Amino acid sequence: MPADSQAFHPTRRQVLAAGAGLGAALMTTPASALTSLGRREPRFHISLAQWSLHKLIYAGEVDNLDFAKEAHEMGFTAIEYVNGFFKDKAHDEAYIADMNKRAQDHGLKQLLIMCDGEGNLGDPDDAKRTQAIDNHRKWLDVASKFRCHSIRVNAASAGSYEEQQKLAADGLSRLTEIAAPYKLNVIVENHGGLSSNGKWLSGVMKMVDNPRCGTLPDFGNFCFDWSKADDPDAWYDRYLGVEEMMPFAKAVSAKSHDFDAKGEEIHTDYHRMVKIVLDAGYEGYIGVEYEGQKHPPREGCLLTKKLLEKIASV
Repeated sequence: MPADSQAFHPTRRQVLAAGAGLGAALMTTPASALTSLGRREPRFHISLAQWSLHKLIYAGEVDNLDFAKEAHEMGFTAIEYVNGFFKDKAHDEAYIADMNKRAQDHGLKQLLIMCDGEGNLGDPDDAKRTQAIDNHRKWLDVASKFRCHSIRVNAASAGSYEEQQKLAADGLSRLTEIAAPYKLNVIVENHGGLSSNGKWLSGVMKMVDNPRCGTLPDFGNFCFDWSKADDPDAWYDRYLGVEEMMPFAKAVSAKSHDFDAKGEEIHTDYHRMVKIVLDAGYEGYIGVEYEGQKHPPREGCLLTKKLLEKIASV
């Protein structure tokens, strides 16, 4: 307080009046929006996708079993696994139990397993499509033990636009029926090919028409063919794609690469993208998935987390 100002000493009446006004304000504010006096609940929560640390894992600097510890030390409260980092351990009960315990010891929620390399769920060959479905059964079992809500799969196929929709819908429908007794969802990410076309993928969801089958919109994976990534025609509009996928979303991936001096991601307008996510009524976690080259993996994760936290607090 400046030296030439006069101290203000409120009367008891003024204090009571102020308190009454504050009480009225609190009564008109939803309880879910308040964590403590004057503090609002973040509009969403943030998880860490294991792929963010893929460089460290592939280099042998971080072991798959240490993922939970890494996430906890960076301040995350929930994690998303990648099956490729423990693919040979799916049937190793002791190993899976160890992973589970480490996550629980660090107070982490285990949200989902991203499943790759198990065949194409939209394969035109009936036998191969059936085999791909069967190949995912083990991950449903593991996800159930982790108390995840979903496994993330791919909807790769071949043929015309319409043919691929029908084939992908068939594979997804059958896998979703298998997932039902586990109380798990089967969710599809935009991950290349026609799956990176938001209209196509939302059409597949409508064909499946099962509440346990949904999407995982990724902010950055809207390239149809990564070998032509420099060609603008190889890309689908990322904002339109996320908007089209959000009605079916059960998870969201905040893909990041590079940041400017203000901490903003330079390839994706996170403020615009998160608005699309929240406007759709989404209430789940948004997963940090750093994939950049400029910043080391942990730093990239924290930059992404900080940006999302800034947006969540507004």
